[in-house]
Amino acid sequence: MAVGFFLVRTRHHRQREIKQTDRMKNKRVLIFDTTLRDGEQCPGASMNLREKLEIARQLERLKVDVVEAGFPVISEGDFTAVEAISKELKGPTIAGLARCVSGDIDAAGAAVKPAGRRGRIHVFLATSKIHREFKLGKAEDEIVRLAVKGVKQAKGYVDDVEFSPEDASRTEPEFLVRICRAAVDAGATTVNIPDTVGWTVPNEFEELIRQLYESVPEFQSGRAIISVHCHNDLGLAVANSLAAVRAGARQVECTMNGIGERAGNASLEEIVMALTTRKDVFRGFKCGVKPKEIVRTSRLVARLSGLSVQRSKAIVGENAFAHSSGIHQDGILKKRETYEIMDPVKVGWGKTELPLTKHSGRAAVLSRLKHLGFKMTDDDVSAIFARFKEIGDKKKFVYDDDLAALVEGHITIVPETWMLEYLSVSSGSSTVPTATVRLSRAGSKEKEATVYQDAGVGDGPVDAALKAIDRLTKVRGRLKDFSLRGVSQGKDALGEVTVKADFGDGNLVTGRGASTDIIEASARAYLNAVNRFLNAKQRTGKRKAVS
Repeated sequence: MAVGFFLVRTRHHRQREIKQTDRMKNKRVLIFDTTLRDGEQCPGASMNLREKLEIARQLERLKVDVVEAGFPVISEGDFTAVEAISKELKGPTIAGLARCVSGDIDAAGAAVKPAGRRGRIHVFLATSKIHREFKLGKAEDEIVRLAVKGVKQAKGYVDDVEFSPEDASRTEPEFLVRICRAAVDAGATTVNIPDTVGWTVPNEFEELIRQLYESVPEFQSGRAIISVHCHNDLGLAVANSLAAVRAGARQVECTMNGIGERAGNASLEEIVMALTTRKDVFRGFKCGVKPKEIVRTSRLVARLSGLSVQRSKAIVGENAFAHSSGIHQDGILKKRETYEIMDPVKVGWGKTELPLTKHSGRAAVLSRLKHLGFKMTDDDVSAIFARFKEIGDKKKFVYDDDLAALVEGHITIVPETWMLEYLSVSSGSSTVPTATVRLSRAGSKEKEATVYQDAGVGDGPVDAALKAIDRLTKVRGRLKDFSLRGVSQGKDALGEVTVKADFGDGNLVTGRGASTDIIEASARAYLNAVNRFLNAKQRTGKRKAVS
């Protein structure tokens, strides 16, 4: 009896899957990148406008379908970034996030306006019982009314409106169906189902997405699509996203390297390569992302966000295609596929191009910059070429990674209140580490820069240099994080330092610097953080004065 029931139930389940598969004619999976919005919300990952633009350009080369450029109402910087990216990019859809609040939607509409028909407003409103009761204090009917109102207002700015019921995975399924229908009826073309706190598991999430797909006719007709946005609190963001695709989701929201709030988001590179590599499981599914650009994008995001990629990270980690076991190495030599399910070259791993030397001219450097995908003005090229010559005098070859580090270091520069002019350190096993630092302070248009010099002692040469900078700038920062990596190969490799410092307001400020001398790189990185802090403080002061 029990066996018979099981067979009937299994047969029914399979027939339902076959019917559903027949209805799912569209198997194109849109990749919605939220690195510049959700990814940037990770503590210490704040980026300036030039950094965001450079990442946005690289995302366009990666060929993502949607770039969520920011949350326009949240700050002047976010609004400017969304507006600038909307003007700059010509391929992907540009989305601006907004709560179902009139002011938010107005700001998002203005920010994405330059994108024209490629503009999207992404509105969200919490729907789970715990959020309704403790965060919003609103009943179901009021939540539905506000969602409909928000979608309709957004529709007045753009044709492409996305609605997210926040904390959808913990929302009662019946209410979730109701609000999805209401949002689609109001004009939403995409309904995103967020696993906001990383609560769900694959089979549960797949069943939820299937239920929504079957309950809202517009999802089946293609008039609207289901999107998913999964967080990684239980390490299941990618698994949940892929399960949702099998159930009918046609957009996946993810970030490069999986960065984001708390434990992060679903990793873009893992989603894309799972769809590409396991075609037997995801039969017929495809996305438009260009895998060859994955590693380059990963490195750019890691450097500009200050969030390094763990060595064992799938696809983009340094150990992702490393084989130390003798058995594995033997198998790889005989046939790569014995221990590699992907060709590393196809995701962007491989040798760098012919390196430059100190004798290389400006034209050669400019050519390499264009090849690497950087968009530089004449002034940018002049500044980078000057740094290139400095580096070229210190090392035999300047590789692509070295050049990229110089460019990224230039991009991270904020208006420089203080500039490093000179650094000398004295250190050893039986001497007190001492650093002499000379800084110039930017003057006004009428006045020339003023030069200051002081010395400091510390536990080591880096600590001494940073203490001397504190004495000169009168800004005291507490170092919360310090990381050093070799940018390229050889003993003379360029060292890239990333620091995170707290200057007393509780916010972490990221600074970056690069040099063949790691102490100089450390001083440049810390000074970059100091300038960022002073620049942000000055902007805040101006806003307060205006208000």
